[in-house]
Amino acid sequence: MPTARRRTRDVTPAHTRKVLARLRRQHPGADTELHFRNPFELLVATILSAQCTDERVNQVTPAVFARFPDPLALASADAAELEALIRTTGFFRAKARALVGMAAELVDRHGGRVPREMSFLVALPGVGRKTANVVLGHALDVPGLPVDRHVLRVANRLGIARGDDPEIVESQLCAALPPRQWTVTSDTLILHGRRICRPRPLCDRCAARDDCAFFRSPRAGAGSRATGRARGRAATPRLGRRPS
Repeated sequence: MPTARRRTRDVTPAHTRKVLARLRRQHPGADTELHFRNPFELLVATILSAQCTDERVNQVTPAVFARFPDPLALASADAAELEALIRTTGFFRAKARALVGMAAELVDRHGGRVPREMSFLVALPGVGRKTANVVLGHALDVPGLPVDRHVLRVANRLGIARGDDPEIVESQLCAALPPRQWTVTSDTLILHGRRICRPRPLCDRCAARDDCAFFRSPRAGAGSRATGRARGRAATPRLGRRPS
């Protein structure tokens, strides 16, 4: 866990846990929507997910995993062949270089296995702290709290974190929660950001609005609440399931 920084004024860990418990009830079973069968596949999928939707990544990865099922195969991949497979995820040349470099590092330095330590993961090409936390928390059973744009937006609006630096927000949330809740907290905040607390939020559909600093603030005004009412009839997307 990163070094804890100053949390939002007057927000206690108990308040943070109460707010997050309400959101977990609203989004039961929250989990990553990326499909994977092992840590290596999740690492590949998460690298591909940069600036790309999980849905698109899930369309691409079956062919990638069939052709390159392990780090040894991916480390020796032909660049043009790999680029063609991942083209639709965007930034495909940079991602292909990162994937081949990551796989080569796994083979050369880690015996072909995905390491369980943050310091080793972030040393891999194409892997930042968010990606490392995704893999740790979802595939390696090591507590991790990935912070993406949804987590930043939702946590700041709720008032349970303050800042636009992902590592600072991660440290604030982790300090308020037991490690066993870190990963599901990230998944819950991400789903809430996608479904409810969008850039134009659907406040009237939020289970935590009574404790939400944004909802209570004058700047939220009637606009965000009216937006929520106007769009309240829209169907809520269903959480996808990871294939067995």
